[in-house]
Amino acid sequence: MSTVKHGIDRVRATFDDESLVADAGLILAATLVARLGLESLIDSTLRLVGRVGGACPGRKVLTLVHAMVADAGCIDDANRLRAGSTGAVLGHRVMAPSTLGTFLRAFSFGHVRQLEAVVGKAIERAWGLGAGPTGTLIIDVDSTICEVYGNHKHGAVYGYTRVLGYHPLLATRADTGEVLHARLRKGSANSARGIVRFVDELLARVARAGGGDAIIVRADSGFYQHKLLNRLSKAGVGFSVTIHQRAPVRTAIDAIAETAWQRIAYPDGEAAIAECVYGARRLIVRRVRNHHGPQQQLFPTWRYHAFITNLAGSAWALDQQHRAHAVVELSIRDLKAGPLAHLPSGSFHANSAWLQCAVLAHNLLRWTATLGKLRTDELIVAKTFRRRYLNIPGRLVNRSGTPTLRLPARWPWANPFTTALDALRTLPSAPD
Repeated sequence: MSTVKHGIDRVRATFDDESLVADAGLILAATLVARLGLESLIDSTLRLVGRVGGACPGRKVLTLVHAMVADAGCIDDANRLRAGSTGAVLGHRVMAPSTLGTFLRAFSFGHVRQLEAVVGKAIERAWGLGAGPTGTLIIDVDSTICEVYGNHKHGAVYGYTRVLGYHPLLATRADTGEVLHARLRKGSANSARGIVRFVDELLARVARAGGGDAIIVRADSGFYQHKLLNRLSKAGVGFSVTIHQRAPVRTAIDAIAETAWQRIAYPDGEAAIAECVYGARRLIVRRVRNHHGPQQQLFPTWRYHAFITNLAGSAWALDQQHRAHAVVELSIRDLKAGPLAHLPSGSFHANSAWLQCAVLAHNLLRWTATLGKLRTDELIVAKTFRRRYLNIPGRLVNRSGTPTLRLPARWPWANPFTTALDALRTLPSAPD
């Protein structure tokens, strides 16, 4: 008895087209990489001389970065860049995953610092092309837990969250979500460990990039320490840092007169703002009383949230600004949903290098959106950006001697894609 094939069963699948491009939208990021001169910058800065796998670091870092831009979560995902003609739109030779693994294992502590310098220089060049801040630059400092699995991850231990992993420090730019500085730490590190040196390096990096008329650093209570606040004050940097509700702080809050509290609009419950002086610094306090919810209190009590600041202005406005520190979680979410979902190596320094590549890929998405005029007033969500502009099927063909990237007809975001590519191609190239 014969079977008649109908519809979808008649479609054959073959993997034999050398002209297809897996993620054709990578041409946007690759164009910006070329304008920033990243391959030559990496080759001249990252010196892995004498290390196995250390040759030609530029193409290896960029292979990792472009794979992460396309949503790679592990080294093996770099293989997608070797499919068809995908590598032809990147501007550099695509390296094999086995080569990339050997390359990452070649890193030492000093080599990771060299790669950090590459990230800093890339920020300088991108801001010099027009991606930099205007007015006040607000920086959010935070840490997160990157969970790992297995017993062979050097430096991965159980921290205060009882999760096996690493505990990186991150500093992000509030208006774009760029990561301005990042450092991988062991999982047992507390939030404030190494924060003063980290902030010193951060401020030096921002100063070299020429960012903003003024700088404000925001952080949560895990980073509250007098040494950090003194360092920021000495550098002329504004700050607002949440403070723990320790006994001396509660005593200062309890001393605030009832008449000093000013009611403010709050999305969930009743709230008021007041301020006082604590430790010769300005302490702004918000109290909230929630009357809603399925198990509301019979006699609702106030919950207090306080932060230390050296900024001028009304307490209400500064409280609004400080609460916006939560935007740092959006950048952390994008990183942990992408390249930081998995730290691939058993070597701590290899994973540190992976983090720096992830930061560079994360920032490339933001710079591409800004310099390509794709950015709206909202922060870029990496998943949305990839779906609209990067993960596009294409075919690289030759039309009368002109390489042409053929993309799908009726693509919903074709016009902004074309506009972005034209804008990026008009940017001047960075000097060698």
